Amino acid sequence: MATPSAAHDTPLWSLTATAVRARMRAGELTSEAYVRACLERAAEREPLVCAFAHLNPRGALVEARRRDREPARGPLHGIPVAIKDVIDVAGMPTRHGSPLFARARPAAQDADCVALLRAAGAVIMGKTETLEFAAGGRTPPTRNPLNPAHTPGGSSSGSAAAVADGMVPLALGTQTGGSTIRPAAFCGIYALKPTFGSISLEGVKHYAPQLDTVGLFARSASDLALLSHACGLSRHSQKLPPIKTLRIGLCQTPMWPHASPESRDALHAAGRALRAAGAKVQPVVLPRGFARINEWHKVLMEGGGAVGFKALNAARPGKLADDLRALAENRQHFTPQQLRSAEDEVARLRVQFERLFDRIDALLMLAAPDEAPAGLQSQGLALFNRMGSALHVPCITIPGARGATGLPLGLQIKRPRFEDERLLEIAGSMARVLDR
Repeated sequence: MATPSAAHDTPLWSLTATAVRARMRAGELTSEAYVRACLERAAEREPLVCAFAHLNPRGALVEARRRDREPARGPLHGIPVAIKDVIDVAGMPTRHGSPLFARARPAAQDADCVALLRAAGAVIMGKTETLEFAAGGRTPPTRNPLNPAHTPGGSSSGSAAAVADGMVPLALGTQTGGSTIRPAAFCGIYALKPTFGSISLEGVKHYAPQLDTVGLFARSASDLALLSHACGLSRHSQKLPPIKTLRIGLCQTPMWPHASPESRDALHAAGRALRAAGAKVQPVVLPRGFARINEWHKVLMEGGGAVGFKALNAARPGKLADDLRALAENRQHFTPQQLRSAEDEVARLRVQFERLFDRIDALLMLAAPDEAPAGLQSQGLALFNRMGSALHVPCITIPGARGATGLPLGLQIKRPRFEDERLLEIAGSMARVLDR
């Protein structure tokens, strides 16, 4: 077997999962060699980026050697994946980014989403940093690898940063408001917030049960499709639609006044690029009711937080951070009538939203109001993400544009519920135009 360095000059850690998979299948690369390269990258960069809450070099190498000895299990055979530390991984502690779980024992079994990855042959490399319980409290130490003076976004901070920096090609996170789409936008990578309920949340800490989803991170559109296939969201072979057949709706959304001039320019530039490539691009104005969707999302998220944190607050009275106690105690005093009204209003908007797709194939909008903010205390605003979470629709971040300081400006596309596979195919076609 040719040594990887002799066969290719590209650093192994920088390869996409799709490229690694092809080399492994051709007998040019072992899982052990690739995992070792990722671990070496992590050892070099982790003191600066601080993406991992728990890194397991010895266990990852043992698992990689096992993959090298056995027949291919599935699409991720031998490929390392990192897991957000609110998701259980057998043999690793789940600390939730919280000092309350600093001495947590290793989990007894995998969360369902992790079990899917293992069945697909993945090597679980470690647990990534998160905002405490993916909700509030402790801010993670993770830095944006593109500029360590800036946040990588939250709450899936470590997952986005680890993938963006080449420590691992793929990672799982979660999203309740914007915790997958926003950090992907800030770090310049791809992410999928799947349709609500399409990936089991067994073994994942809940924030708001009526909104929470597992999120997927990757460095390329093809890698995102590969990870999605392993999670049961799509078939392996994708047929990317020709860009000239696509009808793209360009949507400013009611949150447009909060976007920076650079972000606004980036969205319109993307529209021009797609139009020049042959896509049919048309403006889309959302119905009037969408102006209040973030308000209703807040009711659902914080009202759901009373469910997600009530037991923990009862078991450890006075120990939770004050903002988490506020959720558990429903200090906003959301009434049953408000919760019911928010559910009903959002349900109506889901129907209105999906009617838009009689005349478009994907809705293109901003993923964040601007570049990643400086400092680590603010993880950025979820203004452009809450809509996707409330509507339960699949959303994909596509990188490409840069802002005033050179950091990424993310865009996102959406489709109706349970059309994740079609959205992945459209993302693959659009990425060829936008991600350059």
